[in-house]
Amino acid sequence: MSFSLGFQPPAAGDPGPGGATLGNLEKQLVCPICLEMFSKPVVILPCQHNLCRKCANDIFQAANPPWQPRGSSSVVSTGGRFRCPSCRHEVVLDRHGVYGLQRNLLVENIIDICRKQESSRPADVKAERHQQQQWQKVMCEEHEEERINIYCLSCQMPTCSMCKVFGLHRECDVAPLCSVYQRQKGELSDGIAILVGNNDRIQSLISQMEEICRTIEENGRHQREQLVNRFDELVAILEERKEELVGFIAKQQDEKLKYVRSLISDHGEHLEAGAHLVETAIQSMEERDMATFLQSVKEILEKIADTAKASRMQRLDAGYHDMSRFVIDIDDVADMLGNIDFCSGSECDKEVDREDGSKEPESPAGAQPDHGTRS
Repeated sequence: MSFSLGFQPPAAGDPGPGGATLGNLEKQLVCPICLEMFSKPVVILPCQHNLCRKCANDIFQAANPPWQPRGSSSVVSTGGRFRCPSCRHEVVLDRHGVYGLQRNLLVENIIDICRKQESSRPADVKAERHQQQQWQKVMCEEHEEERINIYCLSCQMPTCSMCKVFGLHRECDVAPLCSVYQRQKGELSDGIAILVGNNDRIQSLISQMEEICRTIEENGRHQREQLVNRFDELVAILEERKEELVGFIAKQQDEKLKYVRSLISDHGEHLEAGAHLVETAIQSMEERDMATFLQSVKEILEKIADTAKASRMQRLDAGYHDMSRFVIDIDDVADMLGNIDFCSGSECDKEVDREDGSKEPESPAGAQPDHGTRS
């Protein structure tokens, strides 16, 4: 009777029963029912496939329940029958049942070797294996004595070997629980790495936005200061121009008053001289002596003639007192000031250059500098 396991022996130069070779060997020592490494005793079927005796007994019990009636003498003369889960070959047992199947001592010896090698693995590998064993202690709800040891790929749920052989998952594709566990754990680890990466990017974006907020606040404060300064400059220009115009009106007023007052003074002098001459002439009129009268009257008449000529002195022009021409038209300026707005385009570039201290082009000779605010 052959005791082949169906696995390839390690080639020359490959590592011994450890590392990757040991892992490949363990895959060949997996029971097709429980999908775990064979547990002793291991029995070999007539079709040369191997099973754990416990798994073989479970199949036998499921295929031959105690309440099933025996309809033929051939069945009565045997211990029962079941089909191999690997090749579906019918296995007929004698009266000893699965205990009459021959043990595969070679497989059991190889299992002992693998377990010794496993005991010498690093601590992290042992911990991982222990965790897998803890997972495998979960019992099936349908078969309370069966551990959940396989994963149904079709239904996407863990189950037990009996559910695969006789239960709801017999038509489904299954895989060892440990392989699915490792794969999904890797997927979860990748998902966590993706989430962590996304969180890092989001945190970086938040930091950038917070920095932008600080920059916006700083820029807003700076621009408010610039705007207040520009309006202060505009107010200063208006104040300066107001002082100039008020001073000009005051100067014109003083000049007019000085001129009029000088005329008043001149006329006052002539008035006083005329009054004195009138008094002298009245005294001459009272002279009774003709010779004396004639001697003084000639001089008086000459003074009267000179006084009459002086009475035709310069007079003020009509409306000389009027100062209504000293008025300004601020309608256009008021409209311009009311429409002051932020600049745009090339004007902003010029404004930024001006704020940075760049020279402005010189005004033409005799032209007043443009103090207007760009709008």
